[in-house]
Amino acid sequence: LALSVFLGMAVGFDIGLSTKCVAIPKEMAMCQKIGYSEMRLPNLMGHTSMEEVMLKSTAWQRLAHTDCHPHVRTFLCSLFAPVCLDTFIQPCRSMCAAVRERCAPLLACHGHRWPRSLDCDRFPAGEDMCLASLAKEHAHPHKVLPKPACQSCPAVEEFFTHKRVLEVFCDNNFAVKVKLSKKRTVLGHRDFNIECQVEFIIQGSLLPYEMQNMIQQWLLINENCTERMTQPHRPTVFLLVGNIEDGVVLVNHIYRWQKRDFQLTSATQKWRYHKCL
Repeated sequence: LALSVFLGMAVGFDIGLSTKCVAIPKEMAMCQKIGYSEMRLPNLMGHTSMEEVMLKSTAWQRLAHTDCHPHVRTFLCSLFAPVCLDTFIQPCRSMCAAVRERCAPLLACHGHRWPRSLDCDRFPAGEDMCLASLAKEHAHPHKVLPKPACQSCPAVEEFFTHKRVLEVFCDNNFAVKVKLSKKRTVLGHRDFNIECQVEFIIQGSLLPYEMQNMIQQWLLINENCTERMTQPHRPTVFLLVGNIEDGVVLVNHIYRWQKRDFQLTSATQKWRYHKCL
């Protein structure tokens, strides 16, 4: 059922008779550790079985992992895996609008529009009986981190010298070593294992784990690039080099880190003492 139809039904039926509580499956990663472990079926998307929930929510799991909005998981899980209470708690219109503003550009990166089923006008405008907008989250000072950008995929460079790599390092302000491999989910959808190790970062007070998270998000956002880089049967290692400018993370160079190839190893070792022209 479309979301609008189901919401219309949800007002007039007996919650106790028409729905049931079920455990949120472990495979539904985006709705793990969100403060509750049981959900209602049918949910607010009109899905009547766990098989349907898993099938329809899988496409949203990667968006949730990009952290495009601090509360994207709360918003999506309130629809796909609503908390098991006496009544449905919908997201407020303001929450939907806040998530849409941040996350719709990432859907556009993959060639998708914000779906009609998540039209924000269909959610309550008041904030008394729904999950309220969390705009007040910015009331307290917090560290604002750069955001990965949706961009065209740089060509993977396989033939280079360590001197050329050092020149590239001088023109950029981060380099992150990434190990990629493919994995299969329970439903057979494609997914990736991503391991990151920061080689260097020149960006104020950014910490290594923050840079690792940003690169992981970049790889999830730019899925076509990640798919192109990932080998089907074995892990592959790359060095991603780029810039952080005006709060945006951009990857400018991708090097394949081959075994027994001393060029990248030499460049990263010499970088510590290298003086750029």
